[in-house]
Amino acid sequence: MSRATDEAVAEIRGLRVEIGGRAIVDGVHLRVLPGKVTALVGASGSGKTTTGLALLGEYPPGARITGDVRPPSDGPVGYVPQHPAAVLNPARRVSALLDDIARPQVRHLPRAARREAARELVLRALSDAQLPDGAALLRRHPHQLSGGQQQRVVLAQALLLGARVIVADEPTTGQDALTKSRVVEQLAAVAAQGIAVVLLSHDLDVVRALADEVLVMRAGRVVESGPAERLWSAPRHEWTRRLLDEQRAAPNTGASTDAGQPILEVRDLTAVHDRRTVVLRAPRLALHSGECLAVVGRSGSGKTTLARCLAGLHRDHDGEILLDGTPLPRSLRHRDRARLAAVQYVFQDARAAFDEHRPVLHQVARTAVRLRGADERAARDEAATTLSRLGLPEELLHRRPGELSGGELQRAALARALLAHPRVLICDEVTSGLDTVTRRGILDVLAGLVGEGDNLSLVLITHDLDTARLAHRIAVLDAGELVEEGVAQRVLTAPRHPFTISLMETTERLEAGSRV
Repeated sequence: MSRATDEAVAEIRGLRVEIGGRAIVDGVHLRVLPGKVTALVGASGSGKTTTGLALLGEYPPGARITGDVRPPSDGPVGYVPQHPAAVLNPARRVSALLDDIARPQVRHLPRAARREAARELVLRALSDAQLPDGAALLRRHPHQLSGGQQQRVVLAQALLLGARVIVADEPTTGQDALTKSRVVEQLAAVAAQGIAVVLLSHDLDVVRALADEVLVMRAGRVVESGPAERLWSAPRHEWTRRLLDEQRAAPNTGASTDAGQPILEVRDLTAVHDRRTVVLRAPRLALHSGECLAVVGRSGSGKTTLARCLAGLHRDHDGEILLDGTPLPRSLRHRDRARLAAVQYVFQDARAAFDEHRPVLHQVARTAVRLRGADERAARDEAATTLSRLGLPEELLHRRPGELSGGELQRAALARALLAHPRVLICDEVTSGLDTVTRRGILDVLAGLVGEGDNLSLVLITHDLDTARLAHRIAVLDAGELVEEGVAQRVLTAPRHPFTISLMETTERLEAGSRV
């Protein structure tokens, strides 16, 4: 990494942001140095994103702002958001989204050369954002990309802008260890060019591997700051110590319940996109009552496609999906209320799954009314109880989704699915955007749900082998193929397939704070 000067390219001094008389950021100081990576870490709702967006001059509607924010004087601030789908126009292809940025940069060239020059800029940016096969993605729309691919397209947009500062809000959310490692390398390379990187992240392994300076936030305030290695080796504040202590998930020590007929079974599943491109092959997968199955793989490996097939959200597939031995209709629209309630899906991007105009409590309660026929009062009471159990404060229940942090909204999404009283709960990267304390709490809740004896079964879609420790069994996908499956303890300690071995080795390097 290049040696940065001591003069800040951007700076925040004494920032206070109030909404309705409540301070969501209070007294924050931040110096952004060229060629350096400054990380903001903390729990969901701690003020990280509000602080990062202040560098772009963006604040929540109706906010009262005091303090001083000095943006770069010689270039824009690029922003890579936590939820990439929210900033990618669903009606436009990837090529159009990137060409809009590239074309102004080639206007000085002869007209005949501009198109090819713009395409070269786009492909280079996609490659730098860890999408070396970017040419194959240019004709796709955002909804045809995985969450990790969407994230990297947005990163490519920021790189194309030539920003002096890049604010990366959870850039590795929902990505596997191999891709995380490359994103770390890419952001380090960006910083080596003299660009300042402000990293907002729950992923402490990535922060340790990448950051020069770390600010730990809680309830809108910076409670500790310093060089990354000092914070890891000698944390001073109790909250910092707690974040580090809760980083690792506890392994599942229970036995898999693999006797008898599976509650959910996949037979000879082949899923396609665009009616011709095969994206997933799964000859057989089985989920038994009271069991947790983790499906692990890289971004784009077919994990989410498998989950969507199970839930009836992706109908372009051959083969069968059986619930209690009876084939499920491929399309959600052809499943009756009982089968809709039986298989529930919690999305990776919780914000996109909520109506932004209705209070959270109303939307969570609506599931019990619609799928179970509960009366509205009983549904509201049950929704409030479930939300509280998942750690959502009572004062947030009547707010709209836009007023909740990403982690708070993910907990609401989980509560909404649970109100259907499902037999199978499909969780698609539900902890990927959460801080270590909240993540551990959610994993503990999921483990408790599976172990409560009410026969709930869990399909845990994750890029993260550490999260997969919760499971009884692990299935590993690579490039759309099921390459390994077995008892979790065996897969995590003695992986057999080269891809699984590579994933384990890269995870261990990240945990050690290494960029290599």
